[in-house]
Amino acid sequence: MAAARPAATLYGDDFDREGSPMTTADTTAHTTATATRPTHRKLARFLGHYVEMVAAMIIGMIVLAPLWPAEWVARDDVHAVVMATNMTVAMAAWMAVRRHRWAPIVEMCAVMYVPFLALLVPYWLGALSGSALMTAGHVIMFPLMLVAMLWRRSEYWH
Repeated sequence: MAAARPAATLYGDDFDREGSPMTTADTTAHTTATATRPTHRKLARFLGHYVEMVAAMIIGMIVLAPLWPAEWVARDDVHAVVMATNMTVAMAAWMAVRRHRWAPIVEMCAVMYVPFLALLVPYWLGALSGSALMTAGHVIMFPLMLVAMLWRRSEYWH
């Protein structure tokens, strides 16, 4: 009867997948090979993070919208802030689930509000309609999210 070999772990102990002992050269090659991903894989993961955040925002808008009084969301300016809040809560929760650090979560939350808060002044002055406020707020938000992700590239590019 052959002796049982120790099972290899996902974290790369001193045994290869077949359970044979690995030499120092094998271990170094193994960790080097798994530590660097090809650029196309990093790009795919980066874009995946972006899509996950957008999906969380959409879910937040759908799930949290019924919680707000209809009288509040009847006003376009309040509706814009409520929608930004719904998207932000869900996106921040998802980022926390994915174990992002707090600084990038807070930065991404700011990115969600900044376009709407900046556009409220022209809206209140009558220079923007309610639909223009909502459209422009969303159109500006998505590129700002990308900028925030590029700013903290190490958080998303791996």
